[in-house]
Amino acid sequence: QVQLVESGGDLVQPGGSLRLSCVASRITFSRYTMEWYRQAPGKQRESVAVITDDNRINYEDSVKGRFTISRDNAKNTVYLQMNSLKPEDTAVYYCKATFRDGNPIYWGQGTQVTVSA
Repeated sequence: QVQLVESGGDLVQPGGSLRLSCVASRITFSRYTMEWYRQAPGKQRESVAVITDDNRINYEDSVKGRFTISRDNAKNTVYLQMNSLKPEDTAVYYCKATFRDGNPIYWGQGTQVTVSA
C-alpha cells in the first residue's frame, strides 16, 4: 500500500537546525503536491510549507525565512530544512501528499521535533 515515512525529528537546542525527510512509496510522486504539517500538544494541525508538482512553494508566516521545503522526484522524497529553530516549533511534523485534483490524499505517521535548552 501507499506509504509516507518521515524521519529526521530530534531534540535540538533553540537556534539549531534539523532536516526532515519524507519518502513516498507506491505513488507517482511527481504528480503530487507535497506538504509539511505540524501539530503541537493541545493545538490544531497546521500547514507549515507546501511544494506543488510544478514546484510552486508557500510557507506559513511564522517559518518564512527559517524553513525551506524542497523535493527530489527521482528519490520520491520531500525535505524540510529547518533553521533558527524556536521552542514554539516543537511539534509532531507530518508529511501529506495530495494528487492534482485533490484526491487521493495520503499522510505519514509523523516525526517528533522538540526544541528545548
